[in-house]
Amino acid sequence: MLTDTRIANAKAGEKPAKRDAKGTLTDGGGLYIEVRPSGAKLWRYRYRIAGKENLYALGEWGRAPAGETPKQAEARQAGGVFTLAEARAERERCRGLVKQGIHPAQQRKLQTIQRQHEGANTFKAVAQEWIEQNAAHWSPRTKRQRERLLEREIYPHIGRLPIRQVTPAHVLAILKRLEKEAPSFAILAQQAIGATCRLAVSTLRADADPTAPLRGSIKTPPTQHRTPLEAKQIPEFFKALEDYSGSFQTKAALRLVWLTLVRTNEALQAKWSEFDLDEGKWEIPGGRMKKRTTRPHIVPLPSQAVELLKRLKAITGDDEYLFPNRSSSKRPAAVTLLNKAVGSMGYAGKFSPHGIRTTGSTALNEMGFEGDWIERQLAHQDRNETRASYNGAKYLEQRRDMMQQWADYLDTLCAGRKVVPFRTAKAA
Repeated sequence: MLTDTRIANAKAGEKPAKRDAKGTLTDGGGLYIEVRPSGAKLWRYRYRIAGKENLYALGEWGRAPAGETPKQAEARQAGGVFTLAEARAERERCRGLVKQGIHPAQQRKLQTIQRQHEGANTFKAVAQEWIEQNAAHWSPRTKRQRERLLEREIYPHIGRLPIRQVTPAHVLAILKRLEKEAPSFAILAQQAIGATCRLAVSTLRADADPTAPLRGSIKTPPTQHRTPLEAKQIPEFFKALEDYSGSFQTKAALRLVWLTLVRTNEALQAKWSEFDLDEGKWEIPGGRMKKRTTRPHIVPLPSQAVELLKRLKAITGDDEYLFPNRSSSKRPAAVTLLNKAVGSMGYAGKFSPHGIRTTGSTALNEMGFEGDWIERQLAHQDRNETRASYNGAKYLEQRRDMMQQWADYLDTLCAGRKVVPFRTAKAA
């Protein structure tokens, strides 16, 4: 039997089966060390199939570094370096193959081909193929939403795995984490993973859809997205926002939605080039609006919003986006950002950022503002209004006054002062 000491002391020129004072280079069971003139010590395994002798090169002898992790050991073996114990284990594996009439070298070639095939068919590669196949049927917003969900919540965990190796346990871990933060996005993640894996199954790159056993495992609470907060509930929300442990940027994004009543994705994708803080104006390009138009939507900024943006500019003003993605400043924040924040504030299943617009619309109507002004501020396009005739600057001065009163109203509520209902004169 070999020892590491005997192997280390073996000299070049010794025949594999030769015995001398230095001991034997044969370990038994067909395993032995071949010492090359260069000093390299190579593992060899001799075996017979159908009466014919064959030789299999296992790799090179080496010692495991101190403190080596299992992952590092796996990488070392993949590089062809085996310790004595590992070579013996490999010999037993090869003996099992030989008993089945399988040549170890042929088996290794097959495994190499399989690994290469799997490497070209990672979950990420198939998911990108799924995106490309369906992009023509989705709106740009839907496509961006799914791409960002994959990049932010799914790829970091299973993106590099061969899709055949993605298990229900992998998927469940992703879904349960998302369920705690944003249940609706857990459902979207389950749909995206399932669709990707079914594509792999249909193209013979996977055996099953790992989301199939998980149907019904994610329970989405009935979120009342559009149910407005009552006036007495608004200060509670802002107190929760103040106590929220998230970044200033996330808090600022939520405040900006409150102060302008824009859609959350319009806020999260906002660019500094769209703002004129001196004029108190924000021009959202028509292509980014829900009802994509050729004209920008003009959003008047109350003084509180201008002050907020000046503070934010000191942090992200050198970036393209007001709210850059934390993994790359060249991309906007993830679409899930505000939903997660509001969920973490204790409003999961009760209220979402979408409800801010409904809250503002309800309050402004109760305050007596003209309905057309409110609808234009919310960028609600009339059904009989064509895209070509959409005017994003309509009622701009009226909306400027309205939004300033709305921002002052929020300040008054949050300051705990009594709010006296008032009505403004409607347009004649």
